Amino acid sequence: MITDPISDLIIRLKNGSDARKTVVSMPYSKFVENVIHTLKKAGFVEAVEKKGQDFTKTLEVSLVYIPGAGARIHGVDRISKPSRRIYQKASDIRGYKSGFGNIVLSTPKGVLTDVEAKKQNVGGEVLFKIW
Repeated sequence: MITDPISDLIIRLKNGSDARKTVVSMPYSKFVENVIHTLKKAGFVEAVEKKGQDFTKTLEVSLVYIPGAGARIHGVDRISKPSRRIYQKASDIRGYKSGFGNIVLSTPKGVLTDVEAKKQNVGGEVLFKIW
């Protein structure tokens, strides 16, 4: 049983990227799938595929690699943890790593990146930073 699925997700993506894997597999949940689709929109993930049935569902995630430059994911940093939740207002959201990184937030309008949340003027729980 995984107690923190978001930490598990970002570490699997980072380790898969460091190991130059093209596909990373992880346990399925709707929230994890929403986070993956947000990362796909941000350009960190190429494709997502659901596999299995009922209790054995998994997500197969294809990672993005830039020719000549290597992996798209260089690092991740978990901000809000189960022991300490961190929230941010829309007015307090700032760009990360001069636009080369993203902050992923869980908002009332769904899981969004910092750019989308700022555009929709909505704040929420800061899940993690990825660059």
